[in-house]
Amino acid sequence: MRVAITGGEMLTCLGDTAATLTALAKGADGSGPLRFYDTDRINVTRGYHIEDGDGGGDEPLLRTGRWLAACVRGAVRQAGIDPSVQRVSVVVGTGLRELRAVERWALDGVPVRRRDLHFDAAVREVLPEAVEVITVSNACSAAGHALALAQDLLAAGEADAVVAAGCDAMSESMLTMMGRVVDAPTPALQPFQEGRAGVLLGEGAAAVVLQRAEDAGGTWLAELLGTGLSCDAHHETAPDVAGIVAAMRDAHERAGVRPQDVGLVLAHGTGTALNDPTEAAALGEVFAGAGTGPLVTGIKGSVGHTSGSAALMSLLVAAEALRTGSVPATAGLRTPIAEAAGLRLVTGEPAACDARVAQVNAFGFGGVNAVSVIRVDG
Repeated sequence: MRVAITGGEMLTCLGDTAATLTALAKGADGSGPLRFYDTDRINVTRGYHIEDGDGGGDEPLLRTGRWLAACVRGAVRQAGIDPSVQRVSVVVGTGLRELRAVERWALDGVPVRRRDLHFDAAVREVLPEAVEVITVSNACSAAGHALALAQDLLAAGEADAVVAAGCDAMSESMLTMMGRVVDAPTPALQPFQEGRAGVLLGEGAAAVVLQRAEDAGGTWLAELLGTGLSCDAHHETAPDVAGIVAAMRDAHERAGVRPQDVGLVLAHGTGTALNDPTEAAALGEVFAGAGTGPLVTGIKGSVGHTSGSAALMSLLVAAEALRTGSVPATAGLRTPIAEAAGLRLVTGEPAACDARVAQVNAFGFGGVNAVSVIRVDG
């Protein structure tokens, strides 16, 4: 079964899809001073915020659901599907759901209805006819897992179209965890950079619409060839080369491609001490002997680590790069780590690319990994 991606939308600190893609091409860094938190106490001073609400006052409640709803609406509109006559399911991947609302309820006494903590209500505000709204919580690879489940629902004939989405906002507990593992606040997120200081959180949402190829009309954003998964349980937080390699090879097998067919990789690239050399080693192992190897870039230096939405944001960037033949550089990367010496990292300026197939990496705590492969025909 061929699967078409017929619509997509994302919202990042840089703006909507069009604004984000334009900013990425210019190498933008969307980080700024952290809002809403006692930065001295949590030892984190910067992040990649979405400016919503009044632009600087009180923190709006249930922000994540609003971003998600906007992206679902945009993706469905672009795909041109009619939920009144087509069976449309929605699968949402997230790391934290509306955890920030729970924190404010517990710490500040700001009430929230329990049913609003699930994304069903937010999705149905813009897609009331949805057959079902499923939420999966798979850490930082959640959107990749949502994509895999969405493809399975289509293959099983359970839906005529499936919206795969991802979303997350910052939370005090996650920020505090980050601040406890560094001596000083991280000044910038620099994927694969020598001497990198660590990760910074981003926030936002992304959504894509999947349809069987025979049901998809008009222009496709890309064809989803397959998603490979692994859960290596190597460590609570530390990534494992073998687990990541397994996900990559599973993705290639499902997609029916060889390593030499992949011309572009959107890396997970978190700028952390462990992820970057581990991911570089895994890429080196999988693409050994595959000619010059694929171009490799990452977007977290521009939009931060967006957790549950990261995989789909990278997928939309990969599709645009294949379509336009221009791959955005990795923001913040100037001197690559030694472990990445064999990779064709895109630095400084966008790189020309005539590839048709791209790979998107997403890895999560506990070795919950998802790797997707897409194709854009010229």
